[in-house]
Amino acid sequence: MKFLNEKISKSFPLPFFNRTHSFSSQTNLNKPLTHKSFFKSNTKDGLVSRLCKDGKFTQAIDILCDQNRLAEAVQLLSHIVRPSTSLYSTLLQHCLQHRALDQAKLVHSHTRVSGFEPGLFLCNRFIDLYAKCGSLLDAQKVFEEMPERDLCSWNTMISGYAKVRKIGEARKLFDEMPQRDNFSWTAMISGYVRHQRPNEALELYRTMQRRECSKSNKFTVSSVLAASAAIHSLRMGKEIHGYITRTGLDSDEVVWTALSDMYGKCGSIEEARRIFDKMVNRDVVTWTAMIGRYFEDGKKDEGLALFSELMKSGIRPNEFTFAGVLNACADHATENLGKQVQGYMTRIGFDPFSFAASALVHMYSKCGNTANANKVLKGMPGPDLVSWTSLIVGYAQSGQAEEALQLFESLLKSGTRPDHVTFVGVLSACTHAGLVDKGLEYFYSIKAKHGLKHTADHYACVVDLLARAGRFDEAENIISEMPMKPSKFLWASLIGGCRIHGNVKLAKRAAEALFEIEPENPATYVTLANIYATAGMWSEVTKVRKEMDESGIIKKPGLSWIEIKREMHVFLVGDQSHPRYNEIDHFLSEISKRMKEEGYVPDTNFVLHDVEEEQKEQNLSYHSEKLAVAFGIVSTPPGTAIKVFKNLRTCVDCHNAIKFISKISNRKIVVRDSNRFHWFEDGKCSCLDYW
Repeated sequence: MKFLNEKISKSFPLPFFNRTHSFSSQTNLNKPLTHKSFFKSNTKDGLVSRLCKDGKFTQAIDILCDQNRLAEAVQLLSHIVRPSTSLYSTLLQHCLQHRALDQAKLVHSHTRVSGFEPGLFLCNRFIDLYAKCGSLLDAQKVFEEMPERDLCSWNTMISGYAKVRKIGEARKLFDEMPQRDNFSWTAMISGYVRHQRPNEALELYRTMQRRECSKSNKFTVSSVLAASAAIHSLRMGKEIHGYITRTGLDSDEVVWTALSDMYGKCGSIEEARRIFDKMVNRDVVTWTAMIGRYFEDGKKDEGLALFSELMKSGIRPNEFTFAGVLNACADHATENLGKQVQGYMTRIGFDPFSFAASALVHMYSKCGNTANANKVLKGMPGPDLVSWTSLIVGYAQSGQAEEALQLFESLLKSGTRPDHVTFVGVLSACTHAGLVDKGLEYFYSIKAKHGLKHTADHYACVVDLLARAGRFDEAENIISEMPMKPSKFLWASLIGGCRIHGNVKLAKRAAEALFEIEPENPATYVTLANIYATAGMWSEVTKVRKEMDESGIIKKPGLSWIEIKREMHVFLVGDQSHPRYNEIDHFLSEISKRMKEEGYVPDTNFVLHDVEEEQKEQNLSYHSEKLAVAFGIVSTPPGTAIKVFKNLRTCVDCHNAIKFISKISNRKIVVRDSNRFHWFEDGKCSCLDYW
């Protein structure tokens, strides 16, 4: 026994309790303290010292564990002559609670040097702790050394492997199991789902149904529903729904949530809502998920209506709720609603550190209100990279290149490290403002100064920058030196620059590359046809249009829309279906005369038909953005700002025309096309005619 105590003491030296309950830096932990010096140093430790003096080390360990002094408790093991399973179990429980892997290994080591036989229960606790602390090698070693194993042993190992992407090892153990229970099947099925292998999860579930007599529980069916949702298998999801109803599992909220999620992701949003409405105990997570499903399905109005219901329900939205709604406002450019959400967030006192604050910056940036976005950013104690980048991109898209670059410099001074997305925003700002040399400087600094790799997006931006400026030789040199294959965005940028400068030869090369990458994209055909039309190459225009017809490719219709008194009005080119079309037509006819008096000349270069000039002008007069702007003016009081959105890039003639309209009507007009914001005022545009 004396030899055993000496052996233990060398591995587990006596603890030293000081005033802060930590180990003294002056204590040699490899040299055990004597009982006399130990108790003398602990006169202020009260009860623990007295217990140790009386040899009641087990009780002292319990107190130390309760005081979260785990390291000291573990060291007291050296004085336990006959350790018990319950003592080890208590220590392991606290090790697991604090994820104290090193201390757990000391406890495990003590079982070996003390000659204690852990037994099945304690071995399972060691496996569970090692698995949850991410030390699966230690867990596997304990598992392999066990003289006997039960279901818990096997299930814990399988679950541990399944959670850390070692799904192959988990399945191997699963197949070797002498017997299985619901936990075994569920751990394996959920492991497949967690690691994006839903088909294998469903196949295993079918096997379970064929081979096992035991019924699936709520966790099993929830995992299988998640697998069905992942592959959008509504049929399989309905089958499981039927099983849930037959077996009485439909009384559980976890199952209801999984069902609603499955129907939503499988495109049956109405059924998802029916499930949601049947739920009795709906928490904020359930509400947030259902609201998000509406937004993901493009049902903005329904999502916002449900958000309004949530605010009236008495359940407080969380940052995930706010972030989801604000991101939807950003996607749909519904700034007014975003302002209402911000007002609600302010009233309940939202956390400026949360990512809901970042979503607020993103929303205002996407809606073109960079002033408000900047105000929110400045109110954040420590803006994250997403917030910085959102506003940089917002400035770039609003033609505020100087502000974008100043903000980027502020980002660097704050100590925040930019990523590749940040540089896409910076390069875009230079592109939209024609700052070619500055843009090239930033491009080369990505690798040389910031230690990042150039991405395909960076190359697309710099080619766009050069092509818009007509510096095609430099653009081609960069393309030839790229370490990766040029993306469709790069070729689209190049052909866009060719359109501006009429470079027919290079446009054909870019178009051929795009035809290989995405042969069914009508934008390439239309842009190429535009370039041919500008050059007067009408036979080539006809050829392109014929290729489109033979391939069944249809040009995406240009849509413009405007919101007046919370009602959305959508216009197509030449659209005469609007109830107030006569007023719109009259306004355009009258203002057209005044525009020409002011010097407006219709730009007919991109009319894709070889017709008379008068007919070309007539075709241009009824483009969708002009109809939307005209409706906005006739529907609002004088001086009201107009905001129009378009799904495609606005054409050159509409851009010029709206400049004249803004001056003649004395209106601020904002047009958000697929590329950027255009702020028209007093005959000028924020893009300075460089977009």
